Amino acid sequence: MRIKNVIFLLILLAPLVSFAQIPDQEWTIFRGRPELSGNTNTELPSNPSLLWNIRTNSRTKSSPVISNGMIYFGNDKGEVIAAGVDGKIKWQYQGGSAVEAPPLVYGDNVIVGLNDGTLHAVNKTTGKAVWKYRTEGQIAGSANAWSTGKRSGIVIGSYDYYLHSVDPSNGLLQWKLETLNYVNGTPAVSNNNIIFGGCDGFIRVADAFTGREKDTIEIGTYIASSPALSGGRACFGDYDGNFFCLDLLSGKLAWEIPAGETTMSFVAIPAIGRNTVVIGNEDKHLYCYDIITGRLNWKFRTNGRITGSAVITPTKVIFGSYDGNIYMLNLSDGKKIWSFNAGAPISSSPAVMQDRFYFLTEDGRLLSFGRK
Repeated sequence: MRIKNVIFLLILLAPLVSFAQIPDQEWTIFRGRPELSGNTNTELPSNPSLLWNIRTNSRTKSSPVISNGMIYFGNDKGEVIAAGVDGKIKWQYQGGSAVEAPPLVYGDNVIVGLNDGTLHAVNKTTGKAVWKYRTEGQIAGSANAWSTGKRSGIVIGSYDYYLHSVDPSNGLLQWKLETLNYVNGTPAVSNNNIIFGGCDGFIRVADAFTGREKDTIEIGTYIASSPALSGGRACFGDYDGNFFCLDLLSGKLAWEIPAGETTMSFVAIPAIGRNTVVIGNEDKHLYCYDIITGRLNWKFRTNGRITGSAVITPTKVIFGSYDGNIYMLNLSDGKKIWSFNAGAPISSSPAVMQDRFYFLTEDGRLLSFGRK
C-alpha cells in the first residue's frame, strides 16, 4: 500500500464526533452519521421482541434510515417507501429502477440513488418528487451531505467513474471528480473533506467545496465498501480480504490485518467504538479488533457470509447474516446475547432509534425490534 502526503488528514480531526453528540431520535444517514462510523450511544434491550414487520413483496438490498418517527427504504421494484414507527406504510414513490442504495434524509427531502444512475429527491412528508439528477452509471452507495457554512451539497458515487456533488435545493451539478473505475461505496464526510474508495484501488480525499482531489492512498485492489472515520482513525477493508487502519494524526498506517487471517472479501463498512472496530467478512465471521493495536479481541462465526455492516452500542453489537439471522453480541467478548431467525438472508445494516432497531430482509420485509 502506498500513502502519499496523508499529513493533510490532520484537518479531519476537528469534526470527529463523540458518542455523546449523536441524537438518539435520528438515524438520517446510512451508518448513522456522516463519518460512517456506525455507532450509537443508545443502549438496546438484551432480549428484544419483534414488534411488527412490513412486507413489500419485492427483493430488498437497501438499508433503512429514520427521521422524525418515519422509516425510509427502497426495494428492487424501484419503490422508495415511508413507514411510520407504528408499522404502517405512509407513502410509496416509484422511481422507475431498482433501489439498492440506502436513502439519505436531508432537510425536507429523502434523497436516494437508483440502479439506472438517477439521484432522486422526494419530499419526506408527501412522497412527491422534488428534483432528479442523472449520472451515467449505477448508484450503489448512499448519498452523503457536506456543508461549509453558506454552501452545502449532496455527494454521491456512481459506476460512471465519477464522484458527483449536487445542490440539495435543486439537484444541479456543483462539481464532479473523475476516478479510474466504479465508485460503488458511500463517501464519508468530515469537515470540508470527502473520503471515499472505489474499484480503482484508491482511497481518495476531495475538497467538499471545489471537488479538488487533495490526496490519494493506493491500496492496490478494489474497495467494495467505504472507510469509517472516528477518533483520529480511518478503517476500511478491501476485496482481497486485507483490513487497514490509518492513524490520521501521524498520517501513517497504524496497522494492517493481511488477507489470509480473514479469508475472503470485505464488503461491509466497519463500526468503530471507543476502543474497538468491528467488521463482518464474507468468510462468515464478525471480527472485533483493538483500534489502537489491531489485536484481535474476538471473532464470531455465523452460518452465512456477512455483507451488511454492524452497529455498535456502548456494550453490544448488532448485525445480520446471509444465514437469515440477526445477532446481538456482547461487545467486550463476542458472546451471543440474543438472535432472531428472520427466515431470509440479510444484507442490510440496521437503523437505531431510541431503544428500537430496524432491519430489512432480502425478501422485502422491514422488521422492528424493541421492548414490548
